[in-house]
Amino acid sequence: MPTTTTAPTATTTTASPATAKGAKPRKPLPAPNSDFYYLYETLPAEELAVVKRVREFMETKVAPVITDYWVRDAFPFDLLPAVKELGIGGVGMKGYGCAGGSLALLGFIQMEIARVDPSFSTFVGVHNGLAMGSIYIDGSEEQKQKWLPPMARFDKIGCFGLTEPLVGSGASGGLLTTAKRDGDTWILNGEKRWIGNAPWCDISIIWARDVADNQVKGFIVENKTTPGFSVDKIENKVALKVVQNGHITLKDCRVPEENRLQGGNSFRDTAKVLKMTRYAVAWMSTGCAMGAYEAALKYSQERLQFGRPIGSFQLIQDLLARMIENITASQCLIVRQAQLYAEGKLSDAHAALSKAFCTSKCRETVAWAREILGGNGIVADYQVARFFNDCEALYTYEGTFQMQNLIVGKAVTGLSAFL
Repeated sequence: MPTTTTAPTATTTTASPATAKGAKPRKPLPAPNSDFYYLYETLPAEELAVVKRVREFMETKVAPVITDYWVRDAFPFDLLPAVKELGIGGVGMKGYGCAGGSLALLGFIQMEIARVDPSFSTFVGVHNGLAMGSIYIDGSEEQKQKWLPPMARFDKIGCFGLTEPLVGSGASGGLLTTAKRDGDTWILNGEKRWIGNAPWCDISIIWARDVADNQVKGFIVENKTTPGFSVDKIENKVALKVVQNGHITLKDCRVPEENRLQGGNSFRDTAKVLKMTRYAVAWMSTGCAMGAYEAALKYSQERLQFGRPIGSFQLIQDLLARMIENITASQCLIVRQAQLYAEGKLSDAHAALSKAFCTSKCRETVAWAREILGGNGIVADYQVARFFNDCEALYTYEGTFQMQNLIVGKAVTGLSAFL
């Protein structure tokens, strides 16, 4: 699936090899293409058409404006009507107005969005995977009927509140946010931090520790109508700046029993959702690496030094080769991961391995892209700086690299390193 991405035109530091002084005319160079093993062709024709539609949207609507929003730490709300028209709400979910399709389609969509902007991919992933996924996996039939159709249309936007100011990797046994049953309602108290979409979305999936049995339970909180619920936007981020992250405070929030996720009664139920979102982060980080690679490759074809494109130098070609090797290895891994899911074989360890591997290889790849651009690699106008910074968040969220490795370690040794 060839790319149409072009290098930024806001600078005069690049030139066409054919127009440089003293340069001989050259045949057209190949457009950057990060699908080296033709893995897009593994999708059925109807699903590939959806991915192509997403690519066109990202390249024509998002790419021209996203750097400005990233620099300003703002979200492009004016693009939401066009997002609704894509018909990607609830991809991978059946019924309830959801888009359906395979989990591979979900992955390719997340990768395609992240290829242009990882922040936008995170916005979609939080809504589709974490918020909708929690209701789809742990909700009752009544809850699915009520909430999933408007969320699939992007009429209602959701977020997912698990991480806390003092609790990250230890969420399975140490949540400080509490839930106390009081008749037909639950009283929630606590704080959640780093919650994507929280400052402006409609509903929050809040996970809290039931003081009666010490088990983690899930709740659907209606942000704008629940007294005691407040959100402060987290300012001054250096990664995923387009995503609006919030610090949620819950002070004697009363949530009706009908809004308690009926299937979310322990952290095992929470983990069912996290397995799928770790799967998605592997695709997103691969897309982030693809975007950085394509921008760096285009730059290397146009940037001249000593009268030649820097892409003709051995050390630059070595870096580009390493980058496409990382990307191709990650793509092959995540495509196989989608096959394992379709075969009913995808385990927590499989999802953890893919998240750890793909985010670490993304980290290498975006660093090499920044290296190829030299000083221009830290200027947002050249795209690579966004990917370089955004990768740091992908590397950490949905479980750190080290925590993923411990999940894999337990699977291969049969011994738990967790306390």
